[in-house]
Amino acid sequence: QQQQQQQQQQLEEEIDYDEETPIELPREAFIPHVFPNNEEWRQGKLLQRSDYFHRFKGYHKPQYLWIGCSDARVPADVIMGEDTGQVFVHRNIANQVIGTDSNIMSVMQYAVDYLKVKHIIVCGHYDCGGVRAACSAVDHGPPLQQWLRSIRDVRRLYKDVLNAIEDDEERHRKLVELNVVEQCLSVLKTGIVQKRRVRTGRHRLPPLPMPRGPPA
Repeated sequence: QQQQQQQQQQLEEEIDYDEETPIELPREAFIPHVFPNNEEWRQGKLLQRSDYFHRFKGYHKPQYLWIGCSDARVPADVIMGEDTGQVFVHRNIANQVIGTDSNIMSVMQYAVDYLKVKHIIVCGHYDCGGVRAACSAVDHGPPLQQWLRSIRDVRRLYKDVLNAIEDDEERHRKLVELNVVEQCLSVLKTGIVQKRRVRTGRHRLPPLPMPRGPPA
């Protein structure tokens, strides 16, 4: 770590901040560990299989559309144990499926109509910061405040169920699960999925709230 800090300081000193000249940063600037790590990963894959990267050229046929949380502790392909190219991923705070969000609707349209994915997975996780934020009395300000509104709608919809749970952590876990169920319903209600279901009869959505790490 000390060596990385020294490299970082050296890189910053080498950068010319002359206002008359456009700044050209070396690729290692500010993230000196990323590129060496990437090269180590690449070499490791090639040792396992010499044609590893050639397999992905020009043909993209994932089996799954994964709609999950942006939380860095929930990487889709790692959790599923799937190889590169099998999971088409969309992530946002608290795995929300909002019909007015052109981002996720575009992802769904592309995944369903063009990639022809066979399965759509909505995955939440316990200890979700987005769900906790939605339950707080804090005004987070736009755009986060608006984004959390749908989770608050879920909490209001299941108010009696949640209020019957005395333990705060158990109540949080239940809301995580209910949020996933409601997002699954939102997926099913989209015209994108409805049209595909009429044509093929496919697309089942297993709601998966996932814990972090080993089960308790």
